[in-house]
Amino acid sequence: MTHWNRRAMLVAAGSGVLAAAGCASAPGRGGAVSLEPGISPPLFYLGRTKVFALLADGGAPVALVEEPDGNPREAGINDGIALDLLNGHIYWTDMGRPDERDGSIHRCDLDGQNVVTVVAPGGTHTPKQLKIDSMAGKLYWSDREGMAVMRANLDGAGIETIVVTGNPVADAGDQSLWCVGMAVDPARGHVYWTQKGGDNSGRGMIRRCNMEMPAGERANTRSDIRNLFTRLPEPIDLDLDLNSRTIYWTDRGDETVSRAPMDAPQGYDPAKRLDREIILRGLGEAIGVAIDLERDRLAWTNLEGDVGIARLDGSGNRVLASGQGLLTGIAWAA
Repeated sequence: MTHWNRRAMLVAAGSGVLAAAGCASAPGRGGAVSLEPGISPPLFYLGRTKVFALLADGGAPVALVEEPDGNPREAGINDGIALDLLNGHIYWTDMGRPDERDGSIHRCDLDGQNVVTVVAPGGTHTPKQLKIDSMAGKLYWSDREGMAVMRANLDGAGIETIVVTGNPVADAGDQSLWCVGMAVDPARGHVYWTQKGGDNSGRGMIRRCNMEMPAGERANTRSDIRNLFTRLPEPIDLDLDLNSRTIYWTDRGDETVSRAPMDAPQGYDPAKRLDREIILRGLGEAIGVAIDLERDRLAWTNLEGDVGIARLDGSGNRVLASGQGLLTGIAWAA
């Protein structure tokens, strides 16, 4: 279990109650998380221009990072979040404005201090969900209007486009080509992503390819892309249980969280798979999903400002906090 011992947010030993001794009011100025033994790890998740921390065992959300009014980034929306616990960092994406290539990726310490930009505005178009391959020291993200899957070093250097699904100019507005969710399986060398397909359009997909480019191929011609699901309502974020080989995802279209085997049966039709199991319904434009295998639970967020948790089979679902404005990506500090 990760042990937290930070400055401005305290958890009374054994109480599970989170109390804020200070709250963020400027970029990089905020509370930190203290986790006593026996208390489960906190959640980190994103609002429009905020990075929140919350203990699932009790307490109120605290904004670790909060961009003030008038900030040049106010036109953007934070979306994907990932934790680098080895180095003590939170990473998140800012989508920027959808009609301009001005997306960016940022990083801070786990206590919200030392905010830096690792991918400057314009290094990506509209970055969405974000994942980290810790062993390789790589960030992976989906780029929505950029119609791509991208990666870079943890410091933002060495940006690469590894998948191209369309041309941002010629195919502008074609949501079937928009890359949204993202997950990685480093052990098997796979990248997973969703293509939303439009608002509850039934054209959404979950796809997979190798992390490494096939010899002699390019990002827009690679032959190793495999469609795992097609004709989904509107799939958004992904998470993977690499032990049981199960993929979890939110669907904004039918307001659900689902799961299914990562490895489809031989000869399957991705448009007609029957092994999608809907485990949560009625979530209201569901976006973020993160699983906690050790404690048999998952967390979710939606655009209506709710963050909730449930068991991995969907039972025991409850809302931890609500009324927080638009919420997007979520991650467990475990």
